[in-house]
Amino acid sequence: MKSPICDMLGIDFPLLAFSHCRDVVAAVSRAGGFGVLGATAHSPETLEQELKWIDAHVDGKPYGIDVLIPENISTAGEKNVTWKSLEARVSQEHRDFTRNLLKKYDIELTGRNVADNQPQPFDAETALQLLEVSFRHPIRLIANALGVPPKAMIEMGRKHGVPVAALVGSKEHALRQVAAGVDILVAQGTEAGGHCGEVSTMVLVPEVIKAVKKIRDVPVLAAGGIMTGSQMAACMAMGAAGAWTGSVWLATVESETSEIFREKMIAASSRDAVRSRGRTGKPARQLRSVWTDAWDRSPESPGALPMPLQSIISRDAFNAIDRAAAGGNEKARDLVSYFVGQGVGLVDSVKSAGAVVQEFKEEFVEAVEHMNALVAE
Repeated sequence: MKSPICDMLGIDFPLLAFSHCRDVVAAVSRAGGFGVLGATAHSPETLEQELKWIDAHVDGKPYGIDVLIPENISTAGEKNVTWKSLEARVSQEHRDFTRNLLKKYDIELTGRNVADNQPQPFDAETALQLLEVSFRHPIRLIANALGVPPKAMIEMGRKHGVPVAALVGSKEHALRQVAAGVDILVAQGTEAGGHCGEVSTMVLVPEVIKAVKKIRDVPVLAAGGIMTGSQMAACMAMGAAGAWTGSVWLATVESETSEIFREKMIAASSRDAVRSRGRTGKPARQLRSVWTDAWDRSPESPGALPMPLQSIISRDAFNAIDRAAAGGNEKARDLVSYFVGQGVGLVDSVKSAGAVVQEFKEEFVEAVEHMNALVAE
């Protein structure tokens, strides 16, 4: 395949797989795709362990790292913000609402499980430290979401000869990223899981490609709701250089998700993937649950706090929810959720990550042959 992404990343098939699970990353890269490890939740020490494991299990195949450095966050400009210091900013109203919600489902909120001096969620300085750790390993890509990467991140990429990618949800975002010097754009439509905008993938991809083409040649990966090789082929027919995927890997045997969540994925329709601020404080698409309904629809809801304060509430809550569900609390299942895109409606079974890559390849070839046949006619 002659996609510029293949040359840049040293791969044969331009299918990128974002996952928080090292097993998925290694399996996808071994199968001919390109695994990207979501590193945001790690400390430098735990990331070092994860990358050592990937190096030992990826068979020399390339992989990348993704961090999350938001431009717009309520603690912007503040130094040495810790988890403990943020807890003091969470109102009693929000604490009571969360505790009472969980209590209705026989779940006890026992409190945080992090050290007092642990940096705040989405801390920029920590993210740069994670990148420093990553460059001690043979990574081939670094990526950022929720804004233009800081100058230091782009300079790191230049120094080490590693492309810098950035996720965008609008044409305007893309233009700012290109001006900042990123090497790859990921045009992520609203169908995507996690943080996403409001423009659909089908509209966003060609709009971004057209806008940046006038400035300089930047490969654009399509993202948002892409669960099959035929969808990937459709995006590349619009000019995309490949596909950035995430939700499809949540339903694999290697994924970090629980068996309960996978069961809920298989049972879900595309309408069950909703945008909610209830998990991070920013609109993020996730599987609809009692939690999302309570924060977004209940008249008793105090409203989500801004990022990163809402994560202070939700991280402890979801740790308790997952423990309760795994321990046999049937009521807790109604609260189990995770970030997932609208493509969840296409999930009908749990497969290995390698099998998913192979299906993507086969469906991609079939879609291209179908188009060629139509042209020949």
